[in-house]
Amino acid sequence: MIQIEKLLQFVVLKNGSDLHLHVGRTPVVRLHGRLKPLETDVLEPEDTANLMRAITPDRFQQELERLGSTDFGFDFQGKARFRVAIFKQKGNISLALRLIPSRLMSLSEIGLPPVVESLLSRTRGLILVTGPTGSGKTTTLASMLNYINENFDRHIITVEEPIEYYHTHKKSMVNQRELGIDVISYDEAVRRALRADPDVIFVGEMRDIQTMEAAIRAAETGHLVLSTLHTTGAAGTVTRIVDAFPVDQKEMVRVQLAASLVAVISQTLVPRIDMPGRIAAYEFMMITPAAQNMIRKNEPFRLESYIQTGRKYGMQLLDDALWDLYQKGVIAAEEMLERSQRREDLETKLMETPEGREALKRIGTMMDESDMKAMKAMKNMGR
Repeated sequence: MIQIEKLLQFVVLKNGSDLHLHVGRTPVVRLHGRLKPLETDVLEPEDTANLMRAITPDRFQQELERLGSTDFGFDFQGKARFRVAIFKQKGNISLALRLIPSRLMSLSEIGLPPVVESLLSRTRGLILVTGPTGSGKTTTLASMLNYINENFDRHIITVEEPIEYYHTHKKSMVNQRELGIDVISYDEAVRRALRADPDVIFVGEMRDIQTMEAAIRAAETGHLVLSTLHTTGAAGTVTRIVDAFPVDQKEMVRVQLAASLVAVISQTLVPRIDMPGRIAAYEFMMITPAAQNMIRKNEPFRLESYIQTGRKYGMQLLDDALWDLYQKGVIAAEEMLERSQRREDLETKLMETPEGREALKRIGTMMDESDMKAMKAMKNMGR
């Protein structure tokens, strides 16, 4: 019989990121971004049910039975923490367990620019970390909170679903609230937090209008607020927030966002080719008076050019970060193009070198000379 303890020990030992348990196939571990089936017996319905019961508290088993899915976090033998998602499919139980690294990395270790440290010393404003699911947002924010905890005397309140990284009191005080256990919703948690003398509030996800309103209001009223969105790119993040609101509120939200937003960090995780593992590529936008003006005037399309000219502030576009990693031999051309925002621009750059042209042939998206000239002409016309 397959034992959950042995599976989890394997994930921890191999530094995998996820463990998948589904009826009809063997357990699967995600290693360095790739899914690797284990050489064990194929899981039967009673196997996944038993594995679920071995780690799931009664209240979450009841939630699974009632709603068809549940989420929680748990400590594994003092060695690691896992975030667990359990759901029913085709009448059977499936599990996805994500390993939460036990060591919090420094900001430099995860690749953030030094200017982020100065942003975290602020006493008010909104800092957003964005990206698709599995892009490392939680790890980035945990490292940011840990930096504040180690360097400033702040009262930090987090609202998470579930709690992933446990933060101990250091120079700061840290109180962590979990949705469904300590509080019923993100917006309710933020409103209540404002009465608890907070300096820093971490909102696990700005998933609805109510939470967005509460987070922006908290940032406006003299608190540093950190949160996440499932968006890619700084401009897309601004547009996503504004578009979430009704037409009659959009102008007011743009004004509030321009006044409260401090920075947007958009990231993606890319498999490395120089060593085992993955590396984060970041887009970083700091809010200056020029950016505030663009947000107020509803001109998010100008933010990309603004970031390009803001290198002196440490800003960079995601595609520039990906290109830098490719040129350093850290990531493959295929992975760079897969995660790019303007794929055609990077393909044009690849066409300019023999190695790049060879990569495009391998990928199967090789442009001929006329295509490349047309791309360059269109790019120059847009300047």
